[in-house]
Amino acid sequence: MEQVSDGSCLLCWLSGSFGFEDTTMIRITQSRAVPQLVALQKSLFNCRHKSHGATENHSCKLLIVGGGSAGCSIAAKFASKLGRGKVVILEPSDVHYYQPLFTLVGGGVSSVERTVRPMGSVLPKDATWVKDEAVSFTPEENLVKTKNGSCIKYDMLVLALGLQLNFNKVEGLLEALETPKSGVVSNYSPKYCSNTFQELQAFSKGNAVFTCPSTPIKCGGAPQKAAYLSEHYMRKTGKRKDANIIYRTGAGVYFPSPHYEKVLYKVAASRGIDVAIKEDLIKVNPKQKTAIFENVDSKKQTTIEYSFLHATPPQGPPSVLAKCKDLTDSAGWVNVNKETLQHVKYSNVFSLGDCSNLPTSKTGAAVAGQLGILSKNLLSALEGKPLQAKYSGYTSCPLVTGYGSLILAEFDYDKNPVETLPFDQRKESRINYELKKHVMPAIYWTLMLRGFWDGPGKLRSISNPLG
Repeated sequence: MEQVSDGSCLLCWLSGSFGFEDTTMIRITQSRAVPQLVALQKSLFNCRHKSHGATENHSCKLLIVGGGSAGCSIAAKFASKLGRGKVVILEPSDVHYYQPLFTLVGGGVSSVERTVRPMGSVLPKDATWVKDEAVSFTPEENLVKTKNGSCIKYDMLVLALGLQLNFNKVEGLLEALETPKSGVVSNYSPKYCSNTFQELQAFSKGNAVFTCPSTPIKCGGAPQKAAYLSEHYMRKTGKRKDANIIYRTGAGVYFPSPHYEKVLYKVAASRGIDVAIKEDLIKVNPKQKTAIFENVDSKKQTTIEYSFLHATPPQGPPSVLAKCKDLTDSAGWVNVNKETLQHVKYSNVFSLGDCSNLPTSKTGAAVAGQLGILSKNLLSALEGKPLQAKYSGYTSCPLVTGYGSLILAEFDYDKNPVETLPFDQRKESRINYELKKHVMPAIYWTLMLRGFWDGPGKLRSISNPLG
């Protein structure tokens, strides 16, 4: 597993990476995926952070629930600022994933091992890691209870639980994903994403179907990326003439920002991809190899046969949040002010990332854009000052359109483009592809998770001041 541990290593890593490794497919077998990750976490002994006893009670200045990109990054900003032991991170997982790379794992140009680090290695050393999960919130008492029976009292609370993948909400989908050589795959889990390339290699002819649910999802462009990469792979390997590429989304649009949607429709048309919106996958029959879709408006059902099916699961807020109605909106997302990221009812509660109800696309880039806003406003709240920082809704989706090409979508709450580079980012670009493959992971591991990256806003003011 590749490590980027400090600034000097980053420079060495980038110089090596920008020899631009060939995009030749990497054969990733199932034996190198989840089993090896389990062995990895057991064998790594030099993590700089170890978890504290999960059955202990704790009291802290700042409690962060969730150790994903949002939780780790906020912890990094405040752990040294508030002092050792003043920040508690509640997170049950042993490992931390860089999920944006799952698309390239599914395309055969990366591996699951390159997406993962031990959780202890990415958490700030001055914070207390409680390796447990929340089971209840009592915001009136500033109290969180955990699965193992601990009680954690806090002055300030940041909710960064991410979202929940609901594979089970599509009948037959889990069975199909768990069945070897079923032709059914998903890039949305480290457990399944390495299977995608195996099934692409095995595919010979027939319908290749790609789905996107009507629910909010993390990285709304990821289902399209899977379709574009798979189509390109089929062209490269001479299989395209015998393949029908079908894309079905339950959403009412192909892409949330009209500025980019027009171009993406053209990309799909040029690749011969059959696109339809408002079509939700509701059932998979792995034995018959059929997928059943339901129209969001008319409820009419349609059956499509498949040889290859990439399914994006329905997604929603973590179940634990539903138990505390005072913290969430009617859909179960944490109810915050869309500009300040402060809870609408509890002034000492903030939220960012996928679990919040911020009306923007749920991406890692959105989290980066929210980090600076939340950290400024949280600090103001700690000091009893007015909250002045405002979030514009910035988000970004690096849409991989093939091996070596990418459309870099960046936009705000109003779906208007907010582009960082001094050229039209709607054009498919090799430069942007290499940014996605090499530079963005390095920024994530080395800067963002250490509290030093709040998105490309400052860079944009120099590189594209009129963008």
